[in-house]
Amino acid sequence: MSRVTCDLTISLDGFVAGPNQRMSEPLGDGGELLHRWMFEEAEANAAQVEEILAAGAFIMGRNMFAGPGPDMWDEEWRGWWGEEPPYHAPVFVLTHHQHEPLEMQGGTTFHFVTDGIESALAQAREAAGSKDVAIAGGAQAARQYLDAGLMDELRLHISPMILGGGERLLDGVGNLKLEPTEVTGTKLVTHVRYRLPH
Repeated sequence: MSRVTCDLTISLDGFVAGPNQRMSEPLGDGGELLHRWMFEEAEANAAQVEEILAAGAFIMGRNMFAGPGPDMWDEEWRGWWGEEPPYHAPVFVLTHHQHEPLEMQGGTTFHFVTDGIESALAQAREAAGSKDVAIAGGAQAARQYLDAGLMDELRLHISPMILGGGERLLDGVGNLKLEPTEVTGTKLVTHVRYRLPH
């Protein structure tokens, strides 16, 4: 069976997005700076970026697709990533709002799942075949899979910065058993790979 993985970039104080998330700043104040390592040190971190995008299917929370807020998004909205998102695979969006699948260029199709995380995982596993299923984020979606014991590997990319507020990854998560299996890094990021034994 394919593994369930999750890659998240996180600040030293535990946030995956800064305060005041809004449509013009979906990662909140300062949140974009978390991801400098992907762009300013692209060559040095190429293997990690490739691994992030290697899954056969992805699961993301509603905010990661449509931005902060509980309301239905505009009918014309097609996500944050332009007409050719980087996933090149099926993406299952956790939401309370029904929506027809959204087919994009390059092999990405967004599917909208309204009946919970287990249903999204079952659909993603079927779509991924022998490849891994990746929980793409954000924090709330990752927390739900951690809490349910449905994640096999958590890969944190720790940015050496303090956000001071925002969306914290591990708030309310129970006593996880995390086994670190690898630590690497560059000036802008420390990559820590954890196995979650079941």
